[in-house]
Amino acid sequence: MRPDLPALGLLSAMITPAVLISACGALIFSTSARLARVVDRARRLAAQVEDLAAGRVADFAAERRREVDRQLEVQSRRVLLIQGSLASLYVALSSFVATTIAIGLSFFASFAGWIPFGLGVVGTLVLFYGCILLIREARLAIQAVKSELAFAQTLRELYELRGAANRPIGFDRSR
Repeated sequence: MRPDLPALGLLSAMITPAVLISACGALIFSTSARLARVVDRARRLAAQVEDLAAGRVADFAAERRREVDRQLEVQSRRVLLIQGSLASLYVALSSFVATTIAIGLSFFASFAGWIPFGLGVVGTLVLFYGCILLIREARLAIQAVKSELAFAQTLRELYELRGAANRPIGFDRSR
């Protein structure tokens, strides 16, 4: 048997967590982008609150205020889910890096062979939890978009009703 084979086995074992490290990195990157979109949306909603408070928006101000307040609540829930998810993803990433190190160390201390296994299991469970939080956040994002679309439809109907009320009887739009 070649003396370099155990070292190759060790190298192979140390590379195995690299796939999970890469997955965590991709999830961290995309989750950070999600957080940036939520922050941008919250800032736009805050600007709308200022416009409503300053009286710069007069049409259907009460309805707009209720919708903005509801959207701010959804965005704050999304931020909490993303924060928890990012924390979980960073813990999972750390666990997988520690797994790689522990695999290398267990080559020299065979009695510590359970450590990489434990770290790998912990990392996988924490990664799973982070993904569950991302699923919940995505559902909230979809709920927010559906609500905004419904509100836009409501505004359109309110404008149409107000326009119909202001038209003289017998008014013909075709002329």
